[in-house]
Amino acid sequence: MKGLMYALLCPLSLSHGCPKECSCNSNTKVVDCRGRGLFDIPRRLDPETQELHLQDNRIRGLGSMAFREIPRVRILDLSNNSITSISPTALLGLRTLQHLSLAYNSLRELDKRLLGPIHSLSHLDLSHNSLWGLPGAIGESLRNVSYLGLANNRLTRLDRTLLEAVTSLDSLTLRGNPWRCDCQILSLKLWLETYLFKGGVLDEVLCFQPEEMKEKDLQKIPYQLFHTCMTTSYHYLFANIQHLESERLQRGHTHGNNAHPSSHSLHCEPKQKQRPVNLRHAIATVIITGVVCGIVCLMMLAAAVYGCAYAAIMAKYHLFSQFQPFDRFKSSCRASNTSINMQFL
Repeated sequence: MKGLMYALLCPLSLSHGCPKECSCNSNTKVVDCRGRGLFDIPRRLDPETQELHLQDNRIRGLGSMAFREIPRVRILDLSNNSITSISPTALLGLRTLQHLSLAYNSLRELDKRLLGPIHSLSHLDLSHNSLWGLPGAIGESLRNVSYLGLANNRLTRLDRTLLEAVTSLDSLTLRGNPWRCDCQILSLKLWLETYLFKGGVLDEVLCFQPEEMKEKDLQKIPYQLFHTCMTTSYHYLFANIQHLESERLQRGHTHGNNAHPSSHSLHCEPKQKQRPVNLRHAIATVIITGVVCGIVCLMMLAAAVYGCAYAAIMAKYHLFSQFQPFDRFKSSCRASNTSINMQFL
């Protein structure tokens, strides 16, 4: 009977124990699997696990719901592996995840759905990968992120709307990327200036292209060097208009939060789909500015014509006034001559 009971309970005790490849602390709920040469995520993890350290292994990919056994994990470190692909549903179920490190891997892209179900994430490290860019829609999942590491990837530009969605960002790393400092990076430059003005921490953004901009810090490049953008395209104008529009919306969002602090979750940042609205605002602003300038020019022309006409009339009047005494003198001379002739006769 005792043997039967042990046989029934033994699988239950092993199903949620500590993997033999790892060391576990039952008090702190920390599972340490660092540097164990693992090729996959270990199984039979305790569902109460709070921290899982898997750095310095040989993991190459993360499948669907790879961490379904530990739904309460808060810290997940997968740095310094060989990860090249991650399933869009790899992190499904990790609703309390706060710290995620995927640094020092071989990632080239991230699916926009990867972080969708996670709203508690505050630390995301994607540095030292091969990322060419980030999907704009992923910004919605980064709303509460305070640290974002993007250093040493292959980024040439970064969507400004993505950064504007990360409203809690305090620290950002961007160095070591081949930034292309052309007209399209002006919006990023404007956002970075606002971010630093508000107290944000940034390492540096060194230009890689074009050649005349190479090794120059984007923040220290004067706007005069972007004069071709300002005279031959509307990138500069649109960047400024979008910048002012986002500032206005952010001020309104902050004011709304102060007035109704209990409804913080109901306020959302402007989504990427609102960008055409900003474009229409920009075009409308250009048209209105042109109309106003045209009216001012017409008024100036009318004033010039009026001034010239008035000057001509006054000149003619003064000229007539000067010759009027001479005409009276001639008349008096004629009258004198007539009287003298009458006397002689």
